[in-house]
Order: sequence, then C-alpha cells, then structure tokens
Amino acid sequence: MSPGPRSSGPRMLPLLVAPLRARPGRLLALILWSLVEAVPALLAGQLVARAVDRGFTAGRPLTGLAWLALLGLGVFAGAWATRQAYPLLAAVVEPFRDDLVRTVAEGSLRQAVAGRPVDASGVSRLTLQVEMVREAYAGVLMVVRGFLLTVGGALLGMVFLAPLILLLVLPPLLAGLGLFLVLLRRMAGAQRDAIVADERVAEAAGAASAAGRDIVACGAEDGVRTDLVTHVDTQAAAARRLAALMPARVLCLAVAGWLPLLLLLVAAPGLRAGGLSAGAVLGAATYVTGGLQPAVRSLIQGLGGSGLRLVVALRRIHEAYPPAPQGAGRPSPVSPPTTGPPPYDIELTAVTFAYGPQADPVFRDLDLTLPEGGHLAVVGPSGIGKSTLAGLIGGTLEPGTGLVRLGGRAPDALHPADLSALRVLVPQEAYVFSGVLAENLRYLRPDASDAEVGRAVDAVGAGPLVARLGGIGAVIDPAALSSGERQQIALVRAYLSPAPVVLLDEATCHLDPAAEARAEEAFARRPGTLLVIAHRISSALRARQVLVLDGDRAVSGTHGEILERSELYRDLVGHWSDGGHGPTVDGDAEAAPAGGRTAGATPPRTRS
Repeated sequence: MSPGPRSSGPRMLPLLVAPLRARPGRLLALILWSLVEAVPALLAGQLVARAVDRGFTAGRPLTGLAWLALLGLGVFAGAWATRQAYPLLAAVVEPFRDDLVRTVAEGSLRQAVAGRPVDASGVSRLTLQVEMVREAYAGVLMVVRGFLLTVGGALLGMVFLAPLILLLVLPPLLAGLGLFLVLLRRMAGAQRDAIVADERVAEAAGAASAAGRDIVACGAEDGVRTDLVTHVDTQAAAARRLAALMPARVLCLAVAGWLPLLLLLVAAPGLRAGGLSAGAVLGAATYVTGGLQPAVRSLIQGLGGSGLRLVVALRRIHEAYPPAPQGAGRPSPVSPPTTGPPPYDIELTAVTFAYGPQADPVFRDLDLTLPEGGHLAVVGPSGIGKSTLAGLIGGTLEPGTGLVRLGGRAPDALHPADLSALRVLVPQEAYVFSGVLAENLRYLRPDASDAEVGRAVDAVGAGPLVARLGGIGAVIDPAALSSGERQQIALVRAYLSPAPVVLLDEATCHLDPAAEARAEEAFARRPGTLLVIAHRISSALRARQVLVLDGDRAVSGTHGEILERSELYRDLVGHWSDGGHGPTVDGDAEAAPAGGRTAGATPPRTRS
C-alpha cells in the first residue's frame, strides 16, 4: 500500500514550536541556563591562548595553570547549568507528550463516533509513535540548543581571538551543514516509509488476529501468512533503505567538523608568519576541536536519528488525526428566545432508529415531548429499546430519520463541551477511575467546593460509602469497589454536575430498593429535567410521568392514565416484583408527584 504523497500533511514548524510557546516561563528559564552552559564554548580558546602565551611559553607555568583552572571552573559551571536544564526540558516535553496522547485518543473517538473504521495502526500511534515523538523531541531540543549555543560561542570567541580564523572555519562549516540538510530530506522520506510500513504491519496483524477463527474455518492460513510476510518484507526493505543513507552523515561531519581543523593546521605556518601567536593558533584549534566538532557531530547524529523520527512520526499522527475545525458544530451565540419551548425541553419528532440497514427498527415514527423540569420514567420489557432512547436523547446515538432536540438543538450539532454542559448520562455500568475519590466526584464540576461535594454525597445517600472509604480525600481502587458502590460514586458525580438534564439509564440497578429510592428522589428534587430508565416498577411510581415502550409503539401519561391505556403496563405493575427486593405493586395505586414538584406540569406527549 502506498504511503501517499510526502508533500501532504501539516506544517511541522508550528507543531514543533507550539509546545515552547505554550510554556514561555519554562522556555525563558531554559534559555538562561543554556547561556550559562555556553560559557566554556565561549571562553575555552581565549583561556587556552592566554595559558600558552602568558604562561607556558613565557616561562610562567603557574600562570598557565591558573588560566587552565579558570577553564575548569567554566566547564563546571556549564555542567551545573546542564543539570538545571533537564528538569525544565521535562516540563516542556511531558505536557507535549500528554497533548499527543489526547490527540490520538480524541481522534480515534471521533472516527468511531463518525462510523469510520478504527484500524490497529492507531495502537502503533498511541504507543510506539507517541513515545518516539516524546523521546525524539527532548533529544532534538537538547541537540539544537547545544549546537546553537556552542557554535555561536565558539565563533564569537574566534572573533575576539583572531577574526581571520573565521575565513578558514566558516566556509567548510556551512558547506557541511548544507550537504547535511540536502541529505536530511531524503532520509526523512525513507524514515516515513519505515514508519508507514510499521503501521501496515500492525494493521494487518491486528486484522488477522481478530479474524483468526474465520481464517482457519476458510482454510485461508497460507494467504494471510503470505500477506503478513509481504508487509514484514516491505518494512524490512524500508529499514534497509534508511540504514543505507546513514553512512552519508560521516561525509557531512568530515566536511563541517574535520575540514576546518585541517585547514587551520595547513594555514598555521602562514598565520604565525603573519603575527598570530602560538597560543592564538592553539586557542583556535581548541574552539574547533572542543566546540565546533562535538556540536556538529551531535547535530548530525541527533537530527539524522531523533530528528527524523520526530518529524515523520509527528506528521503521521497529525495526518491521521487532524484537529477538529475550530467551532465545528458549535452554535453561534444568540439571545435567548422570548417565545418557543423552554431551554431544556426534550423533543423527539418522527424518530426512527435501527441498529443496521437490515435490522427491524427499535423505534418507528416516535414522537415525545418532555417539558423542562419534568420527571419521566421509561418502562418496558428487557431489550425493548429503553437504553436506545437514552442514547438518542443523550447524543450517543443518531436517529435514522426524524429529529431529536434538547432545548431546540440537535445533540449532534452541539460542540462536545456544550453537550456535556447540557446533559449528563449515567449508564448501568458506572465508570470509576483510580485516584482520589474527590477527583472522581468532581470530574464533571472541578470547581465544586468540599461543602458542595458533601451536600451531593448526603443527597444521594452515599455518606456511609464515603465514610467507609476514608473521606473524599481517600485514594480508591475501582477493582475493590462493588457495582453498587461504583454506581453511588457516579450518581454523586452526576448530581454535582451543572447539567440541567439528567439521564439515568438503569443507573441504580445494583442498589437496594431503599438506596435507589433515596437517589431518585434526590434527583427529582434537583432543579432540571430527569429521565429514568426504570429497573424496578417503583421508579415509575415515583415519577410524575411514565413512558411505556411496547414494540414500536409508545404510550405516555400519568401512572393512572397508563394503567387504563396500556395492557403491557398493567401486566408489568401486576407482576413485576422489583427483582425480588420489593413488594408487588397494587394495580390501582396512584403515584404522587415526587419531591414536591408542581402537580400540574405539562405531561410528555407521544404518538404511537
């Protein structure tokens, strides 16, 4: 498979400079310590020249040693500055690595949400390529920083020592660097081919692993093996082409690093005849051998190795996951309407949804309106589509036809940040991450105070759990928590969220009936709109309105109205025993409004 045109892709310079511009304070500190680190490169030749001319050749060896001792102090100062520079380098590189991980993860999620296949090469990008960029970026920063300061210091020292020496040093230095830049372009292409080939191997191996049983069943082992061998051979050939270019770096180093020294040695007699002291000639040689040569060698080896991996891997990541357009899907700011539906109405209009073109629709022409501040319980047999309804309203699923609106806006038209601020969806299997409990609880509202967190914990009945774990400052291990404990943590997180629309998709199914009742009543008292996918019939009794899903039909109303209109609901009320934890509900029972809400609120409207 062709890797595609090499001229395409994002511009590299802005991507490489962005981490530095994002942290100007760290960058300034790094530059200041780098200037201290350049002291030996600037003073080495001068101090050697004075040690020779004013000390050793003048018959004063102690004076010569004193000048060399100053050079030793300069080297010590440079080493100390290098030690201070590394933590500052980490402060720039590690956030850059985190940004790349976020780019790959978010890009993969965008592809999955958009319905595009996510291949196994994403694993290579998230692991191999991100770590490659991290290490290479740190190496390139150090190499380029060292080259500029060392060569700059050495050339400046030559100006003060003997400007004529620059005529011998600068031309081969510039020629060698120019030759290296030409070679670098070809090496970048070979490095890109090697990385693309690695992605293809990961993609092919992942596909073969996922389809292992089918491959064996069809007797296609030989064909798949041949395909994999082809990809591996392509990768090996790309690596060999890259390796063949590497020795050319030696020529660049010879021209830029060794030729200046050769010219200086050849010209030494003439320089001495022209009045240049022996110490000045030796000092110039010190600038070349102790400054230019090591700096050029580090630059060529660094850019020819780490630099190539950095540019190619970074380009591949951003080619695969281009940034989302700024403001994409974000609605233009408008003034709140003076008429029309309240801001947090939930509306479904003629919604049809199926899990595939050949599948029977879960919903067909479903109409539903839940006014702002409503409390709706959705009931129906297992697999009837209750969680699908929550996904459609929450924006994790898109209808095949029809419209879904939250406050008059389609969820898929909202920016993810705006959608998260509008609704919170708590699934049956609650997610809790390792770390401090307070971070889990504040995940949707990081600025919540301890007092606000405490009120949320008490409201949903999670106080005993938090106390048992050691308080909100305790470090928790999700594997050590039961399913019900994880649900309580997720419920506190949702309660604390500023989102006005709460969707509980069987989010209390692992709680006992009393704990479930307390949590649902807390959300019913919470300002906003509440939709509960019922796990027990008691959830329907607590709700102000009930929606019964029956095949592709839907019936809504109060508990009493649904008892009269829905045979399925009467059957559920009469026979649903709360999973063995609660009493059988009396078919004539009437649910009172929960949480003191207005009894005359507009009911949800549906059309079969």
